[in-house]
Amino acid sequence: MHIIVVGGGQTGSYLASLLAGDGHVVRLVEHRRNLIAKLENELPKECVVFGNGSDAATLEEAGILRADVVVSVTGDDEVNLVVSMLAKMEYGVSRVIARVNNPRNSWMFNQGMGVDVGINQADILARFVQEGLDLKDVYTLMKLGLGEEEHSIVQIEVRPDAKVAGKHLKDIELPGQTVLIAIMRAGEILIPNGSTVLSEGDSIIAFTDGAGREGIRHAFA
Repeated sequence: MHIIVVGGGQTGSYLASLLAGDGHVVRLVEHRRNLIAKLENELPKECVVFGNGSDAATLEEAGILRADVVVSVTGDDEVNLVVSMLAKMEYGVSRVIARVNNPRNSWMFNQGMGVDVGINQADILARFVQEGLDLKDVYTLMKLGLGEEEHSIVQIEVRPDAKVAGKHLKDIELPGQTVLIAIMRAGEILIPNGSTVLSEGDSIIAFTDGAGREGIRHAFA
């Protein structure tokens, strides 16, 4: 995919590096000249575009006419909205993602303003806390899909008094549509199978559907 990242700060440069490492064509747009040399040291030179991301000419230089995704992660909400509107309404980019710096501005980051996904860090943190409170020890790491098709990657810890401690996975009844992905134990990541024995303190990473989240809590109680 051709991906344009607007904003060459810590978030933007790290994101661009990850995406480029995954084989995507990435263009990182940054207007602060004092950062350009640093960015060109971290990324291939052709990835870095000097200019203002809210300027159409700069976006065209970055290849917006063939872009699949535009991500605006500057520290200025106004700039992120302008970039989003240009990308979606002027150039018809199929996927536009924007960072929300001030939570009070989150209401503006919607599809009417050209934003497909608004990343509000305060909201994400609040959801993590709330989901932790709602389902005690089951924390949602990532949600996939919507409505009835929604699935989640969740994490739960095996408590010292848990009934599953010392049991083989094959002897534990898991909810339907649930797959254990990994076990984190003493700083190591284990790929589980039926003969794996759970130990107290294990952190379980699982893939499950909406109904399975509650079932996981009971299974590992």
